[in-house]
Amino acid sequence: MTKAELVSKISDQLGIEKGDVLATVESFMNEVKSSVASGNNVYLRGFGSFIVKTRAEKTGRNISKNTTITIPAHNIPAFKPAKVFVQSVKEHVKVK
Repeated sequence: MTKAELVSKISDQLGIEKGDVLATVESFMNEVKSSVASGNNVYLRGFGSFIVKTRAEKTGRNISKNTTITIPAHNIPAFKPAKVFVQSVKEHVKVK
């Protein structure tokens, strides 16, 4: 599902104009991004958490030059689904 499809579905379900729904969805995403970018986690009960994960320093390889490089420790954004969400997917989505 794309953002446009999501906006369309919400607009149809609630009877709100697509422009208003789009503005709301954009605002939500911007707030989540800015919160996680500033180091704060976002917890949405029953849905999941947008969290900051720390990756440890590790050794990698530059294949084209055949050299070893050190990849420094860094933070990345991550999403951790709620148990209710995970259970719902397990029950309703068939394994391919």
